[in-house]
Amino acid sequence: MALLGLGAFFAAFWLASFNGNVNTNREQGIANVAKTNLPAPNKPLALGSSAPSPKGMTWIAGGEFLMGNNDSTGWPDERPAHRVSIDGFWMDSTEVTNAQFAEFVAATGYVTTAERAPTAEEILANSPQGTPPPPPEVLVAGSLVFTPPQGPVPLNDVRGWWTWTPGANWQHPEGPDSNLEGRADHPVVHVSWFDAVAYANWAGKRLPTEAEWEFAARGGLEAQPYVWGNDPPSELKPQANLWTGTFPHKNTAVDGFTRTAPVRSFAPNGFGLYDVAGNVWEWCSDWYDREIYQQRINAEITRNPIGPNQSHDPMRPFMSQRSQRGGSFLCNDSYCSRYRPSARHGCTPDTGMSHVGFRCVISGDRLAPKPEGVVPSE
Repeated sequence: MALLGLGAFFAAFWLASFNGNVNTNREQGIANVAKTNLPAPNKPLALGSSAPSPKGMTWIAGGEFLMGNNDSTGWPDERPAHRVSIDGFWMDSTEVTNAQFAEFVAATGYVTTAERAPTAEEILANSPQGTPPPPPEVLVAGSLVFTPPQGPVPLNDVRGWWTWTPGANWQHPEGPDSNLEGRADHPVVHVSWFDAVAYANWAGKRLPTEAEWEFAARGGLEAQPYVWGNDPPSELKPQANLWTGTFPHKNTAVDGFTRTAPVRSFAPNGFGLYDVAGNVWEWCSDWYDREIYQQRINAEITRNPIGPNQSHDPMRPFMSQRSQRGGSFLCNDSYCSRYRPSARHGCTPDTGMSHVGFRCVISGDRLAPKPEGVVPSE
């Protein structure tokens, strides 16, 4: 589901006359805080050692694949499809859970983006010229919470189902009166790109590139529309945590969930990875460039791409965006179908929401893979 980012939404609620076309880039300020908000990261796991498999990670043998999608199901930023080769790496078998993120916070005292109040300067940093400053009373810590409307609403205004909620953060996903009871094994949400990077650094890992993520999500299937193959999503035998019913006001929950699901609730893909379709969007390391694939059209093969040097999106020129992959529990074909492995999305790195999480990777072949090329590790 395409979203504008925290700044645009934040501004839209207090400045409707700008029609949501107001953005903030808190990146520099938050990055500076992130640098001082942590002790030294854990020592990165040594490459080429004979140590056991990294706990909770799966070996993804390198290879070549068709990245992107030329079919009518794809969005313009998925085209043209092109050949890419990837070196082997380890990837978290699941999205990072609340329990794992809580361990990180307990060890470091880290404070997430959503737990820090924005400043007017941060809001206005990359806003269109002439944007008035927000009133002080709205400059409080919080996040964007999915709030289903009572009935049908126009699908061209996402304020119909997103609510800026003071006090919402990873520990209080629906606002200050909610908590994580019974959700230890759910993916952590309301985490910004900076929060994800901070966790990865602490764990001796990193965020995946878009290319690594898509290669892994495909699970060895070449040019298939879904991570499980060619069959469309089924409500009789759900393959992933997606929106079932009429978006955004009626979720039939035939898959058993109305919001996030515990990790491993659905069958893994061919590489043994869980929830690479739906559940929560996953941050990648790349800057988001809507037109990056067009730059690779003349290359026979692109090797280990790490993305552009800066964000580029003509549709959102005021925004610096990082890439997200995988879709979420809000994906529904009546509105979007970005739970497909080729689907891409850009979002401002300061943004955390009800459906945004992440997983991590480690570079290199710490252990030789088994013959089948996949080493699941519990």
